[in-house]
Amino acid sequence: MHRAYQPILPCVSKYLQQKWDKTYFDEHKRKVKSAKPMVDTNTPQTYGHLHLKLKKLKLEEERLSTIDRDNHLLLEKMSCIMRTRGRIDNRNDYERKSLNREKRQQELLRVTQENQIILERITKCEPQYSVEKWHEDWQRSEKQMDNIARFPRGWY
Repeated sequence: MHRAYQPILPCVSKYLQQKWDKTYFDEHKRKVKSAKPMVDTNTPQTYGHLHLKLKKLKLEEERLSTIDRDNHLLLEKMSCIMRTRGRIDNRNDYERKSLNREKRQQELLRVTQENQIILERITKCEPQYSVEKWHEDWQRSEKQMDNIARFPRGWY
């Protein structure tokens, strides 16, 4: 009994209802198979003028033509130089002249003289500190440390 067809809606003949339901279901499956999508998933249409880029090709061609023209002119100039001796003299016999050379030399002499005078003053100067006084002061400090110390020096 549990495997028998059970209609959803109440009906007079279960067999007729089963036949109709099967027909409706088959029709539904056929419609689902033949249904067309609502969203277009095809690749977008390609346009030739977007890929060809004639303006870019034209600019590139013009650039190459100017480069070729410049190269041709340079080649002509180089061949002319090679055939003849050339018109270019690249020697430069110009002597550099400084307008303030004497002034700079005088300034240099003045600075060196001042430096020599300062050096003489430094070398002639007597020292301000006396090493003997430092030594005496240190001996006095050692005596005081010996007097203050708890243990005599070198006891260990």
